[in-house]
Amino acid sequence: MTHHYHEQNHAHDAGFAEDLTRMLGRRRVLALLGGLGVGLAAAPASALECVALPWETAGPYPGDGSNSKAGRIVNVLTQEGVIREDLRASFGGFSGTADGLRLDLELTLQDAAGCTPLIGHALYIWGCDATGNYSLYDIPEANYLRGVGISDADGPVRFTTIFPGCYDGRWPHIHFEVFASAAAAVRGKASLLTAQIVLPETDCAAVYAADARYSNGSRNLGRITLASDNVFRDNSEAEIRQQTLTLSGDPSRGYVGRLTIPVDLSADRGAGMEPPAGGDRRGPSPGDG
Repeated sequence: MTHHYHEQNHAHDAGFAEDLTRMLGRRRVLALLGGLGVGLAAAPASALECVALPWETAGPYPGDGSNSKAGRIVNVLTQEGVIREDLRASFGGFSGTADGLRLDLELTLQDAAGCTPLIGHALYIWGCDATGNYSLYDIPEANYLRGVGISDADGPVRFTTIFPGCYDGRWPHIHFEVFASAAAAVRGKASLLTAQIVLPETDCAAVYAADARYSNGSRNLGRITLASDNVFRDNSEAEIRQQTLTLSGDPSRGYVGRLTIPVDLSADRGAGMEPPAGGDRRGPSPGDG
């Protein structure tokens, strides 16, 4: 699905069936629900598990070689050690460790066409630190909070990172890209999906209020909503539910976050499919990060 990042209003009163129709097209919805033996009006919430996540901007700080900052092109995907589970420390000659509340992620890649596991695929994730800064860009000597995991048949791709901060102009989120393989990621091949994970509001508010490391979190969270966020505002309610992290834990012990990421492998990967690269959140297009 191609997303155009402009203000638009969504009609949600038609419910789940309308959300599915908007996302997939009526013929694909009928085929999906027909296979489940249900009609549009009786679609179960579990059908959301196989709805492909929407394509979204990678923002200005992907660190995947696709953009530059101050004339430098950075590509963390080519750095030795990028395939790792614990993302909190820098690696490969870079310095520093991100300080923040521990967040263990369990992210499951699926082929949206049949709800089947995607095995051998590379999942690259990156996020900001507790105050909203990105390694390699805001902090050029560090490359922490970035890493790649490889999916297998045994379950989700696991990462240990920190609960992301909330910087001015964006809802709290984590970026990711899915590649056909680790080799495809390193060679700079186009991703199969570029999107973002939504952090739940209640947990964000609790963390930012309780943890002094998130010094600007409460203030910035109070200035933004999902409806005003310049990326998530274009998504339907069904899409937002699909890409919102399910969290367990608390601000004193840390959290475990789980999400299933269905990928539409049949999507058109042409120029019209690619989302805009996004601007510098401190420049003319704030909030695209």
